[in-house]
Amino acid sequence: MKKKLAAVIMAAGKGKRMNNPDKSKVMFELKGKPLIEYVVSLTEEINSDIIIPVVGHQKKSVINFLDKRFSELSGKIFYAHQDKQLGTGHAIMQTRELLKDFDGDVLILSGDVPLLTEDTVGLFLKFHSDNNFNASLISAVPEDPSGYGRVLRNEYGEFHEIREHKDCNEEELKCSEINSGIYIIESKILFEAIDTLSTDNAQGEYYLTDIFKYFRSKGMKIGAFKVSNITEITGVNSAAQLSELEMKIQ
Repeated sequence: MKKKLAAVIMAAGKGKRMNNPDKSKVMFELKGKPLIEYVVSLTEEINSDIIIPVVGHQKKSVINFLDKRFSELSGKIFYAHQDKQLGTGHAIMQTRELLKDFDGDVLILSGDVPLLTEDTVGLFLKFHSDNNFNASLISAVPEDPSGYGRVLRNEYGEFHEIREHKDCNEEELKCSEINSGIYIIESKILFEAIDTLSTDNAQGEYYLTDIFKYFRSKGMKIGAFKVSNITEITGVNSAAQLSELEMKIQ
């Protein structure tokens, strides 16, 4: 029997470097469409059973847009509210009530990563399922990994930890495999892992990536699915990056 799938979309960011701090980052447009539209369309294409955008900054504009654009999904879209932004782990904490009775896999996406395709997500879901992983992520090897969390592997090539760039030592920074911020996790273990998060790190935030330390400590199976198309997993964090993405897809 096919597992149920919940898609959580992190969409609460301010977009401080987008030249308009009064606008939600996910509402900036790529080729005439808000970034969030691409991501919600993807969740529809992969037949998600429930879709949860986590909204925050200028959330009314995001909710109004999605309710109008995806009116046919009114029974599937539910909003989690992250009014104070304390990191990616904190964003997922806000979905607890909506997912408390959900039994299946939770796919975590970013509302500012617009070009991820149905084919890639399909292969990622298959990788996760075929290997019986409890939790998986998408990784890649860009030309310049600066600023990204690193995917660390053991001597057997098995993924065992993610380390945020600011928390990496000199040796770990030599690793060029990066975390895309796209995950799939069994619902029954997601929140027990979330409850172990703390803000004891360089940024004083709840890092979602730290849940993989918990999974490893409990002997759970974790996997990293490496993709070659960097553009698909590219996020938009500044006006310059948005322009670059526009040029790449001309």
